[in-house]
Amino acid sequence: MKHAEPFGCGIGPAFEVIGGKWKAVILWEIHGQARRFGELKRLVPGISEKMLIQQLRELEGHGLVHRNVFHEVPPRVEYSVTKLGATLNEAMAPLADWGERFAKAAARAAAAGKPVR
Repeated sequence: MKHAEPFGCGIGPAFEVIGGKWKAVILWEIHGQARRFGELKRLVPGISEKMLIQQLRELEGHGLVHRNVFHEVPPRVEYSVTKLGATLNEAMAPLADWGERFAKAAARAAAAGKPVR
């Protein structure tokens, strides 16, 4: 028996990996340099410590983030984007550009009392 594919295009698997409120933001914040947990907590306002830990583990599990543990006192951990994660960030860049344009258009429309066009 042939199994039906759960997605009709590549958008489904991509959003399955980065879906939700935080993953894309976290991945975006580490694209330029490795970040420590506390840095990420500050860079992603509103995320709880528990949620940040969970999201980082899931991103690591998908091979998008590398967790580097430094065996020193005090212990230090840094998170960096993998090559696979970098390709996803490249794919998200146009989406981020679109989001910025949309946010500006929405603000102008709201100020004028009109719908976004």
